[in-house]
Amino acid sequence: MQVILLERVPKLGQMGQVVKVRSGFARNFLIPQGKALRATDEAQKAFEQRRQQFEARNLERRSEAEAAAKDVEGKSVVIVRQASENRQLYGSVGPRDVAEAFTASGVSLDRGQIRLESPIKTTGIHEVAVALHPEVEVKVSVNVARTQEEADIQAGRAAPVVDDTLNDEDALALEEGVTEESIFG
Repeated sequence: MQVILLERVPKLGQMGQVVKVRSGFARNFLIPQGKALRATDEAQKAFEQRRQQFEARNLERRSEAEAAAKDVEGKSVVIVRQASENRQLYGSVGPRDVAEAFTASGVSLDRGQIRLESPIKTTGIHEVAVALHPEVEVKVSVNVARTQEEADIQAGRAAPVVDDTLNDEDALALEEGVTEESIFG
């Protein structure tokens, strides 16, 4: 099926292009979302007459997205999840989780704007792309950790906790008066 794109669609084409797509993609996504029209002679003529309106609307949305990008770019959010000792999550963190975490922190994002190649399955700091507009994309940071303290350590905001407790052998040696100097000279 051929459609006329009403806005830029990533990996498909620019506004005004006539592209061939699968009929299900056109019927179920592009046309209902207002991103495309069926490519007929009447639709082509109607598009050409309203092209300036579409371009003005696209320019307005892009400028709004660029303004929002300044607020969003470089932001960071912490997501606390259960994980094994080798940092593998019991489950995963997907676009919905990232969007909910940012919304809870005061930055309104929709899960459709989050661009993950695959779900996050390990703890650590992950860079995630956010598409505010088809032509405006920014990077944000998602810190996935088992606890808030671990998240602070990963982000470099806190010093790692060092275990200062003595094991049984060291405690016994101290009681007997054995020190490193007496052993190593």
